[in-house]
Amino acid sequence: MRFIRGRRDAGPIPRPPLRRVGALTVALLTLVAGGVLADRDAVDARAATGGPAAAGSHAGHAYALSPEQEAAALELQLAPVRGSEFRADCPSKGRAGDDPIVMWGRPGASHTHEFFGNTTTNAYTDLASLRAGGTTCNPVADKSAYWVPTLYQNGVAQKPQSVRIYYQGLTDRANVKPHPQGLRIVVGNPLATSAGQNPAARWNCVGIPAASGDFPVCPAGSKLETYLDFPTCWDGKNLDSPDHKSHMAFGLGGVGGTCPASHPVPVPRLEFLITYDVRGTGLSLAGIRNGANVTTAPGYTFHGDFFNAWDEAELARRVKTCIVDGYICGNDGQPIQQ
Repeated sequence: MRFIRGRRDAGPIPRPPLRRVGALTVALLTLVAGGVLADRDAVDARAATGGPAAAGSHAGHAYALSPEQEAAALELQLAPVRGSEFRADCPSKGRAGDDPIVMWGRPGASHTHEFFGNTTTNAYTDLASLRAGGTTCNPVADKSAYWVPTLYQNGVAQKPQSVRIYYQGLTDRANVKPHPQGLRIVVGNPLATSAGQNPAARWNCVGIPAASGDFPVCPAGSKLETYLDFPTCWDGKNLDSPDHKSHMAFGLGGVGGTCPASHPVPVPRLEFLITYDVRGTGLSLAGIRNGANVTTAPGYTFHGDFFNAWDEAELARRVKTCIVDGYICGNDGQPIQQ
């Protein structure tokens, strides 16, 4: 989704105006198949109490979204966004071949990920370790772990220039609840063989509103940018699920819509906005090809992970102050003044 930047720093808005998205390419508008990174190994009993999921593998485990969920995901991407949100800026803490959601307890077994937020994140991460850890985030109340596959240009790993995490009120805003501590979500399809198999992947060049599912060639004076959007409805019971996605769903009806009966609890729409100071060709991602970890995966395999460890009281305050009350808030969780 492409936003008009001027609205990001608007002041308190009792009746938040809609912010229109920019132009998207025909390829994005016609995406018809979605996927969420998944692991078919069972989630062990610890998942119900915030512990790690059972160890698994990326390889061979990508589930397609249902047609209803494909449509809902795209509608939320393309819809106008109300002025109700708060944010965290979370620089990279480094990269490693770990994945504490899909491949818990198996250090180095995953393709390389770039980690943001909690400074202790590794293959053995659980809620207790996140609570005890530090964070790269502003605000420090956000000890969550966030990660995406590492970006490469001509085989050289590229550190993100900036990482901003938005929490937005899109689905049933008046009744939005905070994400529960320990919630884990994975979105995107690392095994996609075309842009049409992964509507979560969206790339554009800063200053150029058109977006596509694969890497654009950014010109001199621009930079590469990506948005990644997470589901807005929770089943109200499970902190994880065997495929790491079926405990979550995309809200129905676009902005102001409702949650499906199977996932009745509306939560903020989590969005990663990541900017890389790169342009030109030679871009690739860490990923999986033919069952092996590689650094040559295409842009349409982009995906991301979220392991919530916000301070519970502070997250609840921001959800009420910024999303339910309808304000654009800064990193301090207070409405931004004009």
